[in-house]
Amino acid sequence: MEQFAHISVTETQQKLAEGHVKLVDIRDEQAFAAGHIEGAWHLTNGSLNQFMAENEFDTPVIVCCYHGVSSQQAAQYLIHQGFDEVYSMDGGFEAWRNLYPYETSNDAD
Repeated sequence: MEQFAHISVTETQQKLAEGHVKLVDIRDEQAFAAGHIEGAWHLTNGSLNQFMAENEFDTPVIVCCYHGVSSQQAAQYLIHQGFDEVYSMDGGFEAWRNLYPYETSNDAD
């Protein structure tokens, strides 16, 4: 894959249920803490190197942002870093939270 692909929230939910996919959320710390998809990795400039070190480049990655716009740039960046299969989730977290459950940082407490 030389370019990222678009994926719907429904397709994202299906891939997450099947496993063997990593979901990254690129929203800011406060938004991520207020609500995020269960199991999402909070990908920031500070956590990028750790994410790359801990994940195989052949594992599919789905990028989530607020509305599905910023995730496109991040998805293309991950392709350029060597990830084989990267998706940008259309509609972002706002679309997800209207259809599926999510967790907050307080849920883990």
